[in-house]
Amino acid sequence: MNASSATSPALPASTSATRSLLLQLAAGAALGLVVLYGVAFSESSLAHNAAHDVRHITVKPCH
Repeated sequence: MNASSATSPALPASTSATRSLLLQLAAGAALGLVVLYGVAFSESSLAHNAAHDVRHITVKPCH
């Protein structure tokens, strides 16, 4: 077995890992934009009540 055949199988795995990482980053960015868009255009009381409810669920003081 020569050196070139030992390193060639690693290239597709590296490319696959890079592609997977880029897909995860793109999905995270898309989700972030959806959340940002949803909060930016929601009514103020709706966003406040959602954040308030999360604080109660996680047993954090808010008053």
